[in-house]
Amino acid sequence: MVSWFTQRAVGDLRPGDHAWLAYSHPDEQRRVLGDFVYAGLEAGEKVICVADTTARDLPGLLSLHHIDATPFAELGHLTVIPWREACVHDGHGRPDALSRTLEQEISRALDQRFRRVRITADMTWAAGVPGGDSFMLDCDCEVEVLVGPSTLTTAICQVDRRRCAPEALSALQNHHEVLVEVNPEYDDGVLRMTRTYAPYGLRLEGEIDGARHHALTRTLASVSDPRDRAAQRIHLELANLRFMDLVSLNLLGSHARRLTRGHGLVLDNPSPELESVIEMVGFHRLPGIVKGLGWRRS
Repeated sequence: MVSWFTQRAVGDLRPGDHAWLAYSHPDEQRRVLGDFVYAGLEAGEKVICVADTTARDLPGLLSLHHIDATPFAELGHLTVIPWREACVHDGHGRPDALSRTLEQEISRALDQRFRRVRITADMTWAAGVPGGDSFMLDCDCEVEVLVGPSTLTTAICQVDRRRCAPEALSALQNHHEVLVEVNPEYDDGVLRMTRTYAPYGLRLEGEIDGARHHALTRTLASVSDPRDRAAQRIHLELANLRFMDLVSLNLLGSHARRLTRGHGLVLDNPSPELESVIEMVGFHRLPGIVKGLGWRRS
């Protein structure tokens, strides 16, 4: 079991990656799984989904990419396997049965001359059943044995963190070297903005200057959905933001004032230099912006 990991955008996953997603919002699952499956189908790779759903209803494909994956399933490019078929034997969950099921599917894909294989497995159903925590960890071990040494296979195992005990989440996370996250909303090599879901908001990395004001405004708007309760208070993670000009700070203030019901922007973990700039401007000039985690001054 490992106790360290790397965080990688779904678009940056590579063969041999056995990634973990503990999603806290349906949109997070849609964006990660939708992009993962869509990219595989677009590249002509074999996609295997262990989930209690249909090809048409796989998260993110129809809502984000506007495709019904049923024809891909009919042609054999996509296989959706219900958990009961994948690993339940005589009424009991069998992790070794999951391993055999996936081995057979991978072997069949290679016989069909697919160059690469993508696997997803949504284990949320097991979180609420007796012995589910151990079952999920054992299944995860079986997937790791198949994927870890591979140069052809990439996998994402997932669970809804809201339905899983904290100690089980910790054990599952510690079993993975890769934690997958959504693709960035914006990345031009200078500024990178990525949605976060626990807490809900954006992680800002790099530098924000005049050339990126429009991108900042557009991206803030994209995560501020008044219909979504989680999006009514936006956290901005600033630990890796090296520079922000005063105009950018004013844009944050303007956006905070427009958020519904008076909820504002929460700034988390600013660098000492950025904290000094914000303190110099003064919070009285930035109504709606509040301090979050990691501030050095009270």
